[in-house]
Order: sequence, then C-alpha cells, then structure tokens
Amino acid sequence: MSIVWLKNPLALFDGLNELNSAGVVIQDNKIIEVLSPNQTPSTPVDQTFDASEYVILPGLINTHHHFYQTLTRAYPAALNKELFPWLQTLYPVWAGLEPEMLTVATELALTELMLSGCTTAADHHYLFPQGLEYAIDTQVEAAKKVGTRVTLTRGSMSLGKDQGGLPPQSTVQTEQVILDDSERLIRDYHEPHEGAKIQIALAPCSPFSVTTDLMKASAQLAQTYNVHLHTHLAETLDEEAFCLKRFGLRTVDYLESVGWLHNKTWLAHGIHFNDEEIQRLGQAGVGICHCPNSNMMLASGICRTLELEQAGSPVGLGVDGSASNDHSNLISEVRQALYLQRLRYGSARMTHLDAYRFATNGSAKVLGRNDIGQIAVGYQADLALFKLDELRFSGHHDPLAALLLCGAQRAHRVMIAGQWTVVDGNPVHIDLQELMQRHQAAARRLAQKACAYA
Repeated sequence: MSIVWLKNPLALFDGLNELNSAGVVIQDNKIIEVLSPNQTPSTPVDQTFDASEYVILPGLINTHHHFYQTLTRAYPAALNKELFPWLQTLYPVWAGLEPEMLTVATELALTELMLSGCTTAADHHYLFPQGLEYAIDTQVEAAKKVGTRVTLTRGSMSLGKDQGGLPPQSTVQTEQVILDDSERLIRDYHEPHEGAKIQIALAPCSPFSVTTDLMKASAQLAQTYNVHLHTHLAETLDEEAFCLKRFGLRTVDYLESVGWLHNKTWLAHGIHFNDEEIQRLGQAGVGICHCPNSNMMLASGICRTLELEQAGSPVGLGVDGSASNDHSNLISEVRQALYLQRLRYGSARMTHLDAYRFATNGSAKVLGRNDIGQIAVGYQADLALFKLDELRFSGHHDPLAALLLCGAQRAHRVMIAGQWTVVDGNPVHIDLQELMQRHQAAARRLAQKACAYA
C-alpha cells in the first residue's frame, strides 16, 4: 500500500472552494487526507511530491462528447452553418465510419482530453452503420488503453429521413436491435460500484432522430438496470419547432411524456427552456451539460446555468463533438464557460470558481457519481496539476484565477486512481506522433469515402 503526499501546492480547488492547504495525501487509489496549512500527514508516507509550483484541481469531468467527430474537424462543407443544416451535411460523411476509425478517434479524443486535465469523460455514440454494430465494445477497449474513466452512452437513431427524421436511413437501426444491444452492453460492461472505470448509459440521440416508442422503452430498460439516460434536448429553436410540429409538445413536456423527467437523466445543451420548464427540471433533478464552445460555434444560444442550478438541476460541462467545437480541451472549455456565462449573468455572479465547479463537482453530479469531482477524504485520487511557467502566465497574482484567465491549455501532470497518466505534459503510455498519424489517415479515408459516394 503506497502512500503519497502532494505537498504544499501553489493553489488548490477542492471542487467547491479554493483551499489554503498543505496538500493531499493519497493511499493507493483514494484520497485519505486533505491537510490544513502547516499540517503534516498523520501516517508515514512512502513518497513526497513537491507541489509548490502546481495548481491542483480535481480531475476535470467531461459530460458530453462525440469522440468519432474528431475525424471531421473544420470540415469545409459544414462550416458556417447552424445545427440542422450542419447535421444534414455531416450525417452522410459519418455514415462511412468504420471500426478502426472509431478506435483511433476514441483514443485520440480521450488522450486530448486527458492532456487538458480531464480524468472522466462521457461519450454519446449514436452511429451504428453496417459493420459498426459493436461500436461501444470498440470504445471500451480504446478507453482501457488510454486509462481514463468513461461513461459510454449507447446512443441510437431510429427515425430516419423516410420516417420524417434527419439522419439517412443507412445510419438508423430498428428499436429491437437497439434495445437488445443496450441490454447486452449493460450486462457486459457497466460497473455500478464505487471507483468504476467504465459505466454504460442509454442515449437515444434526440427527439428528431428517434421514435417516441424508443424513448419510452429506453427509460424502462434504464430503470430495470438502474443506469442513467442521456439525450440532446432544447439545443436550438428548430428542435423546439420540430417537437411542437411532430408531437404537439414543447421539449420538457415531451421529456415527461416518455418517462424521462427524473434525476437519472442528463441532457446535453438545455438552452431553450422557459422559467416554468426550468423549475420542473430542477424539481425532478434532471442534469444539464453546458457546452459553451459548441453553442457558440453553431450559434445555438446560451444555457441558463445559474437558474437551472438554483432550481435543483446539477450543471456540468462538456466539450461536445469535436466537429462543433473543434477541439477536446476541457480546461479551455472551463474558460469559455466562464466568459459565455458572464454575458448572461455579469462578472460578479459568474466567477472563475463557479466555472471550476461546473467542470468538477457539478459534472460528477450530472453523471450520478459521488466518488469523483472533489478533493476530499474517501474520493478517488483523480487529480489535474497545472504549472504556471509559460509566457501567458507571467505577471499573474492569483494562481487559480490565472489558470483560466490567462488561458491554460495543458496539464503538466494528471493522476487517475492514484496513478500518474500524464507526466511533464505528456501521456505516460501513449506515442502521440503514432496516434496522430493513424488518426489523420483515418480522417482522410472517411472524407475520401464521402466524396466517392457523393
């Protein structure tokens, strides 16, 4: 049993507050002490790590992503478009996705996230064209290779163009196939216990790409196995208009009609809710993932994060798909959340500590986890350590504020379950050049396939 003391950090945020601390003591995979100033560990330590040049954060938690979209960053035909036309442009490209493409996209997205201080990531994968029926299995193996914690959501699309939806028919599956595979994945991979590295959630893609019957059946299956539900909702006004036209309901009314209005549901984006809907979401404890970069890129709007929190909804952060961001950098996303939310609430109501809270404690609550997202006794030893030794930070006076305001991009060290996975700004077990070469080749092949079928 190894005991490590991260001694005397330059600054420390515990997931809720900034602490003046003599450091963090870790035994194996857990935090066993958070020391007060001038306090020393209560038990002998095996190793002391000098943290005096580091800002320490809980490992950041990304609650919404589409890993496969790293293959279509800055795709020319999709530039300068809003959500529906953007999707209609890219769906035919994504229909050409192959297993090895998804493998390398998942590896790259998770590595990129980890280098930004992210230790847990949720991915929403909903594309299962022919040959990619075992997409989530592929992602499980890729996540194990990188070493991050993941919540892999078994997404789905069952409402194709022929049924009045947006996606091409080649990307949709029947409801029975979706439900059977969802149940198999939960049984094979979901870890319900504390310290879980892999969890499964069920995630019909959106109201405009799945049927009402699938939404209801997914809710019932999730309840049977006690797993979470996830979907996109209220991202754009087009989506609201679609729900009104197809279902005769606004988005939250639709959510309630299919049995999703409860505290094991979290929603991506959640922008276009009125006051009454925010109160209903909060009373039900529905989680919201705020995706600031994506919402700005697609001109979707600004999530009402503080009202949602005050109503009772946990609020976390997500980078969203790399094709609508176009990166997988969570510390950068925290900065963007701070600035975008200041446009809505002003500087006094939205502080850098609020933004950090979204990405740590808030995101953990969104995923239904009470073992990550905080630096506290009994929590998993998932930590992100940043140095302020670049030109951008020179002249700073508040280390924790400077990390965001001066635009941090990369963690210097990352720890997951008590093990260093990033040292000196580089992943411990991953060859970045080899990974990028494989990834770029896969991106070119996907684009070439799209051109051939156009």
